[in-house]
Amino acid sequence: MGQDSLDKRMVKEYIQSLHQLTGIPLDKLENYGNTNNLMNALEHPHSLELTSTQLQKVEQLNEFLISHRVLQWEVENTQQKITSPELAGSYFSAFLQGLRDRERFMVAFLDNGNHVIETRIISEGGLTEAPVYPRNILKAALNCDCTSIIMAHNHPGGSLKPSREDIEMTKRMVAIFEPLHISILDHIIIGNAGFTSLTQTGQLPKAAEEAISYEAITLKSLEEVERYIPAPYPEPVWDGVIREEEWER
Repeated sequence: MGQDSLDKRMVKEYIQSLHQLTGIPLDKLENYGNTNNLMNALEHPHSLELTSTQLQKVEQLNEFLISHRVLQWEVENTQQKITSPELAGSYFSAFLQGLRDRERFMVAFLDNGNHVIETRIISEGGLTEAPVYPRNILKAALNCDCTSIIMAHNHPGGSLKPSREDIEMTKRMVAIFEPLHISILDHIIIGNAGFTSLTQTGQLPKAAEEAISYEAITLKSLEEVERYIPAPYPEPVWDGVIREEEWER
């Protein structure tokens, strides 16, 4: 069987499965797939003008796929221990990769052995921004008695460049948690082509650089990101190589 016929069979099976799981009519999916990327049916479901029931089923399917990726990560990393930016990037990619219809801000709370105590969604926004309240992160960190945290969020537009707000949020978190002896290990940005680690790019402060503030800050992407002028270093993308060096604490 040739590659072309194999691809056509897989596309047909994908459309059939999506129809059965979501109730989206076959002809609508087939017509959409003739001129669009079929993955957009999951990542941008509103483009298909679905019913509320169909949208709900697509959302449930997306949540299932996220759960599957997270469980797969946990099987491959049985200790649930994050000891490098590469592992942090792969961990949050399981939660955030392919999330194109909203911006989601998450935090992983770790113990003194870098084991994950809890991972929590702190905020969800729209396509271009998500408001984040530092006090919510502080409350969660104190409740689980963590010694370090890793922040992460996705850019629905796919950019890997940190915005001014991303940098400001990172500085603010360092200022809040440094007096409590809780380390900010990293801030991971998930885009279409991988992830960016603010630790790897040198944009994560090792010490507080500003006064403590608990005011909300709105993380922005798309147009705001494009206006941000990045520092003169290459943009790192996870290459799939797992390295075990410890972060500086």
